[in-house]
Amino acid sequence: MSWTHLDIANAWLGWLLHIGLACAVTVHALLRKRDVAATTAWIGLAWLSPIIGSVLYVVFGINRVERKARRMRGRRAARWINAPPSFAQVRADHFAPLEHAIGALTRRPSLDGNELRMLRNGDEAYPPMLAAITQARHSVALLSYIFNDDAIGRDFIAALIAAHRRGVAVRVLMDGIGSGYFHSPAYARLRQAGVKVERFMHSYVPWRMPFLNLRNHKKILAVDGRRAFTGGINIADENLLARNPAWAVRDMHFEIEGPVVAQIVEAFAADWFFCADEELGGPAWFPELEPAGTASARVITSGPDHELERIGLAMIAAVGVAQRSIQVLTPYFLPDDRFMSALAMAAMRGVAIDIVVPEQGDHRLFDWAMRAHIAPLLAAGGRVWRAPLPFEHSKLMAVDESWSLIGSANWDMRSLRLNFELNVAVTCPIFSKLVSAAIAHKQDSQITLDELRAHSLPARLRDGAARLMLPYL
Repeated sequence: MSWTHLDIANAWLGWLLHIGLACAVTVHALLRKRDVAATTAWIGLAWLSPIIGSVLYVVFGINRVERKARRMRGRRAARWINAPPSFAQVRADHFAPLEHAIGALTRRPSLDGNELRMLRNGDEAYPPMLAAITQARHSVALLSYIFNDDAIGRDFIAALIAAHRRGVAVRVLMDGIGSGYFHSPAYARLRQAGVKVERFMHSYVPWRMPFLNLRNHKKILAVDGRRAFTGGINIADENLLARNPAWAVRDMHFEIEGPVVAQIVEAFAADWFFCADEELGGPAWFPELEPAGTASARVITSGPDHELERIGLAMIAAVGVAQRSIQVLTPYFLPDDRFMSALAMAAMRGVAIDIVVPEQGDHRLFDWAMRAHIAPLLAAGGRVWRAPLPFEHSKLMAVDESWSLIGSANWDMRSLRLNFELNVAVTCPIFSKLVSAAIAHKQDSQITLDELRAHSLPARLRDGAARLMLPYL
């Protein structure tokens, strides 16, 4: 078979196109990508898979969320938070470096005068949340990763519709995957009733498929800009343990009053603007707030946009300042090697490390991967405990029984790199002792190195293989 001049020309054009695209991918990845392994992988794919590798990078490798966030951040009006200009609260104890670091990370001040109340499971959380919506006079902001159209979901839907009909400004944001991708009955009911509701980054079109992996995992309810609820609880019957659901979920939520509520509302307003292109402002959303308690608190938000890894970096900073104890309660414990090294070093310098995970997770793959992941921490002197059934979904951290972290973020790479999350850092010995006690109360049986080593070879190979999926779990 002889080549014609046209064949040769087409071959040269194909190679030139491949080289041009691969060079473009290389330049973009070197300038934009922060992870060395990911950068190397994408550049290698672009050069070794002509045309196809470059196309895959364009579709899956470019962080369009960050680009959109930067454009919209430039269009947004000034923030409405009535807060002091200083980002670092003056402290004299060993938490001073941590406060300064989180202030530099978040560009938010740590605000005094807050009251936080712990709510266990949906049994304690849902009644005051529904009561707050019923009593709302000016505004209701609700964001939930899961918003089911079950019995408790319909109670929330009815309360939101009633608030809307009596003239309250109601805004509801639910995740485009967690609350139903193909069909979201809760979204449909609210929209049909005229409530302003949006689905976060939901789309059926193929060129937006990369967004499917980037979820809004926050849980926020704010009423009249004065009273807020946040933590780990979604809106679903599974959180009502008194009703004996088929798959019960234990969790912690928190009711908050005081100046930090403005930061929680601001976080919701940013996400609402991202989805609806509507600015929320004025006294209906951001009233003047008086002190309500004694806790100092600050919101930390993170996501795969300009806030990448903020919660994770705050966690690492907290580990670094710990002097006596670090306690963590999380449904998924799969942080990357930076976290594991920081925890191991803290254990080796004498800090008591206690990590509590569910006795039985809701995804077996996570359990397998975690067993292969925790051996270095156990070898360094850290302790890992099982929380007894029902499944424990709480996300809590306490350091030296004086500083605590509450909110929506799990200790896994999905929460710390891919999801949009909201946590609240609290400096208050009284509140932090409650968090510490809640974590300690969940400590049942201990996972030991001897137990891990006693597993059969096939089980250890399976666990090790599951751990290879760490960046995607």
